[in-house]
Amino acid sequence: MKYLLISPDLFTNNRNNFSERLKPQSIAIFNSSDEFPRSGDQAFIFKQNADFFYLTGIDQEQCALILFPDCPNPLYKQVLFLRQTNENIAVWEGHKYTKEEATATSGITAVYWIDDFDNILHSIIHYATNIYLNTNENDRYTHTVVYKDLRFVKQMQEQYPLHTYLRSATILRELRAIKSATEVELTQKACSITRDAFIRVLKFVKPGVGEWEIEAEIIHEFIKQRATGHAYTPIIASGPNAIVLHYIENNAVCKDGDVILFDFGAEYANYNADMSRSVPVNGRFTKRQRDVYNAVLRVMNEAKKMLVAGTIWNEYHDEVGKIMTSELIGLGLLTKHDVEKQDPLLPAYKKYFMHGTSHHLGIDVHDFASRYQPFAEGNILTCEPGIYIPAEGLGIRLENDILITRGGNIDLMANIPIEANEIEHIMNS
Repeated sequence: MKYLLISPDLFTNNRNNFSERLKPQSIAIFNSSDEFPRSGDQAFIFKQNADFFYLTGIDQEQCALILFPDCPNPLYKQVLFLRQTNENIAVWEGHKYTKEEATATSGITAVYWIDDFDNILHSIIHYATNIYLNTNENDRYTHTVVYKDLRFVKQMQEQYPLHTYLRSATILRELRAIKSATEVELTQKACSITRDAFIRVLKFVKPGVGEWEIEAEIIHEFIKQRATGHAYTPIIASGPNAIVLHYIENNAVCKDGDVILFDFGAEYANYNADMSRSVPVNGRFTKRQRDVYNAVLRVMNEAKKMLVAGTIWNEYHDEVGKIMTSELIGLGLLTKHDVEKQDPLLPAYKKYFMHGTSHHLGIDVHDFASRYQPFAEGNILTCEPGIYIPAEGLGIRLENDILITRGGNIDLMANIPIEANEIEHIMNS
């Protein structure tokens, strides 16, 4: 891993919080992610299962975790299983965790090789009444590939059919949404790296530069600062490309007079930043570009005020929609008549602002959380309004990451330039 060692206290606390919510006489089992083939003899870069990392801090393939707080054998209340290395693996793939390193990372003292998993599990599972298993229940995801957790569920139910099976995800949905101080620090680190990449880009952009060249500048800064890489595939969308919400080709030349919409963020220690900015290719906004830009910024500033504990998700988005409607009328994109005759299920503003304003952020960019629970202290949410005008070849999106605290919210990207004048100043300095 490129990132520095995280205190094992984070993962110990996460396991304790999870275990406290288990029913009596319950065992919970977690698996690391699959390794997915990329071509005939290569695998995709390994990305750890978010829940497994949340509970262990282990960033390696072919691992497993057992949590059994009521286990009659005290050795097996928390057990971590690792892929056992050998000389051949060391030569071809490099270093893997030793048992001692895994303990230092996770805080778990009972560490075994993965070959011991079946025997140890079988020796204790009959003393449990309930088995908690994990699957991906993020409501933004629909699986089309049968991944490790799903295969494991089938295997367990066939081998141990008379146990009661329960879902770990219902517990993790509540826990992962509330960020600890350490998680906030890791997210802030990702945001700080993202800031430096953005400043670097502002000094690099000019007419004639390629979107791909800008992407290269970003990843250079990320890796230089020990980030794993991009939190998600970056969007470098100049001119009319910005109208495509998930434009990722990044293969066009940036033209004088156009605006570039950036949407990128660093991943550091599996925690993510998510930032959007829009900048003029030539370093100066036109009056129209600035008017649209400032309208989006006003919506963002008003939306941020509503990101406080107790806010209801749907009510929040409805209120943001009203603010955006007013701005679109001011820009001449909507009329009051358009609003009066709008379909309540498809408000008029959606023609120019199609996506939601916020999502939870954490180990997953769209982090695992309930959209039906009020916002709470410890949530980190994005705030990302945008206006997209196909007829003008103009798309503006602005996005910061916001932490909710008892005293209100804290903008984790408050030190990243966002005012139009500040962006122009840096680009022309």
